[in-house]
Amino acid sequence: MSVQTKVAIIGSGNIGTDLMFKILRRSRHLALGGLAGVDPASEGLARAKRLGVATTDRGIDGLRELDCWPEVQIVFDATSAAAHARHQEICLADGKVMIDLTPAAVGPYVVPVVNGDAHLNAQNLNMVTCGGQATIPIVAAVSSVARVRYAEIVASIASKSAGPGTRANIDEFTETTSRAIAAVGGSDRGKAIIILNPAEPPLVMRDTVYCLAEGGEPAAIKAAIVKMVESVQAYVPGYRLKQEVQIERIGDNQPIYIPDMSEKFTGYKVTTFLEVEGAGDYLPSYAGNLDIMTSAALNTAERVAAARAGAVRA
Repeated sequence: MSVQTKVAIIGSGNIGTDLMFKILRRSRHLALGGLAGVDPASEGLARAKRLGVATTDRGIDGLRELDCWPEVQIVFDATSAAAHARHQEICLADGKVMIDLTPAAVGPYVVPVVNGDAHLNAQNLNMVTCGGQATIPIVAAVSSVARVRYAEIVASIASKSAGPGTRANIDEFTETTSRAIAAVGGSDRGKAIIILNPAEPPLVMRDTVYCLAEGGEPAAIKAAIVKMVESVQAYVPGYRLKQEVQIERIGDNQPIYIPDMSEKFTGYKVTTFLEVEGAGDYLPSYAGNLDIMTSAALNTAERVAAARAGAVRA
């Protein structure tokens, strides 16, 4: 029987609570030690208590006082970019690995299906953003068979799925996602846009990925994207192509001008339309933006736990 790695969550809002349910229901390698929030009336804390999970409404300070803290190896931060700096400082001093679900970007960017094994020894792993988790795999797929000169993503999420933390981090979302599109996706330049859609009933998360690619062949580009979608579905079953990948040839006679790069482009314009439906562990199925973040964080934590267990056995 394998020994489970003890973990804890900071943040008892939608993301932290959904992550709690994923760990309790799905993970064979992680054991949840505690959940920390700052609101005594938090529904997440109430649910955790009913499930027998140790809780505190005093944030990370209270978490450190729980009996489980000395055994905790991995801490998920599901709060905000502003709060993460202090959480990181404390966890680093206490020897904990952090899985950061905020756009603070203190540690290296991690998108499991692209570079999930590249930073397993890092003390802090950043999960970029929901838009990043959904779209960077597509940019990386195109980059694997062609040079992506420019990539732009538009993430549209239901307004109801955007809590206070998400709304407070809009600027960080665009900046962090844009940087990660290049750093992890492999494009020369990246740009991100997020839309909070107030439609009723709430719409499932939709993402559009535009890539301007040089070289490669349309068939190879399409095949790489389809293969990547299948890989993401291994941990996010509701991730899918909304329609067939569109590829348009941009010739010398009508080049595209890229304002962000102050240059003209010829090659292929690759457009990918995605839909991300949540698994419904705690959140509504339309909240795919939150589901893909918690699923990616869980996948990353399990990779870290497996690597640490292997190092101990060795």
